[in-house]
Amino acid sequence: MTPVRTAARAMLAAIFVSGGADAVINPDPKVARAKPVTDKIAPLIQRASPRLPTEARTMVQLNGAAQVLGAALLFTPLRKPAALLLAATLVPTTAAGHPFWSIEDRDERARQRIQFMKNVGVLGGLLLAAVDNEGRPGLRWRAGHLAEHSAASVRRGAKAVARETHHTRDKVEVARRAGRIGRRLAS
Repeated sequence: MTPVRTAARAMLAAIFVSGGADAVINPDPKVARAKPVTDKIAPLIQRASPRLPTEARTMVQLNGAAQVLGAALLFTPLRKPAALLLAATLVPTTAAGHPFWSIEDRDERARQRIQFMKNVGVLGGLLLAAVDNEGRPGLRWRAGHLAEHSAASVRRGAKAVARETHHTRDKVEVARRAGRIGRRLAS
């Protein structure tokens, strides 16, 4: 991993460690803002599994814990799933924390819109991190390269077989001629 990639991951992780840890330790200030979002997704969660928690406070804490975990995993071989996990936690966090569309005060709406757009930018960075191959070719390129290499290899093999067939025909013709000459000499 290059120093630039390490620094970029550290900058990205810092946002989630800080915010996630705060949500785990001190969820109460976030609960009132999260409640409209958690109330909407609670029925979906209950349908998926009735045993999963749907209380707003618990969901804020779980989202924060997932953010801390995802931030830590950015530095492991699980960095791509970690980036996707962080992206998934960022969507409800952004919707609950920065609903600029519902704010009447013009200045506060502008501040919340900026924060919303900042989070959209971070989401874009997470999606880039999820597809980053650290300079190595991606699976699509490797598959195409392998197909091209295989096709070229088959063409080379076909040419070699054609050459060998041609040489074999020449050898058969020489053997036939030698046989004819031998039969004439024997008669």
